[in-house]
Amino acid sequence: MALRLETDWVWDMWFADDGHRFHLFYLHAPRSLGDQVQRHVNARIGHAVSIDLRDWRLLGDAIVRGPQGLWDDIATWTGSTIRHGDTWYTFYTGVSSVEDGLVQRLGYATSPDLTTWTKHPGNPVCEADPRWYEPLDLSAWHDQAWRDPWVLADPDGKGFHALICARVSEGAPDDSRGVIGHAWSADLEHWECRPPLSEPGEFGHMEVPQVEIVDGTPVLLFSTARVHTGSDRKARLPDEPTGTFVAIGESLLGPWDIAGAQVIPVEDLYSGRIIRDRAGEWQVIGFIDGSERDEFVGELTDPIPFKELGLL
Repeated sequence: MALRLETDWVWDMWFADDGHRFHLFYLHAPRSLGDQVQRHVNARIGHAVSIDLRDWRLLGDAIVRGPQGLWDDIATWTGSTIRHGDTWYTFYTGVSSVEDGLVQRLGYATSPDLTTWTKHPGNPVCEADPRWYEPLDLSAWHDQAWRDPWVLADPDGKGFHALICARVSEGAPDDSRGVIGHAWSADLEHWECRPPLSEPGEFGHMEVPQVEIVDGTPVLLFSTARVHTGSDRKARLPDEPTGTFVAIGESLLGPWDIAGAQVIPVEDLYSGRIIRDRAGEWQVIGFIDGSERDEFVGELTDPIPFKELGLL
């Protein structure tokens, strides 16, 4: 495996490419916790570098939870990293003890070199807007989904967009309200919520979104466990497994064919990301899950050539 830690589980990840090295940011938590479910409330964001996406050199943690009482005092979760000018921005998810970790918010940290990170003093910078998104309602879902921001520059130069794992409060059964949430910013500091970029009806949530143009085709990647697939989709596709999905779109901001999304055919691959290697070829890297069989693995795969998966 590309990255396996003896002492810690590794799961969701994302990349930044400085032109010389690939930087990997990943969630990790101690295997000594015993119960892998506990990793979520003990997560921190690690950092490693590589020149080939295979051999990784570990650096110190990039971002860790904040002091007691702050918005991210339980854990720091998945996000993305983008460069603007001479500054790198890492957007991430935080959960707080104030709501027992059940409400998710977004904030960011900045760095001049991808190594030393400073949290923005105005965090959090984005929360779910109840005009469009489901508030915490434990009768409908187990948390308030507003996490995993994938931040990209607007294709037409009009600011920046964040694609977010979110849920709407109506328009589908409780188990099918997952959407790609949306927020926009002119400057990466001030954010406004906007209506979702996808329609509900297929999944309970759509985790770890990413969008890219692959061989001229806009694609959306997201991950969903079988247990969180909507009942109508389960009936339609009874053998569809847990995994990372690929949906074809009309642009980086959709719309996408969510109903026709296909699972990457690698067993237990979750939180799959795609990144270009130094030859310009798209590679998939994800973590190996297995938790639905009570066999959580918690390590990252070697790169998998995207073009060999036959999804486009």
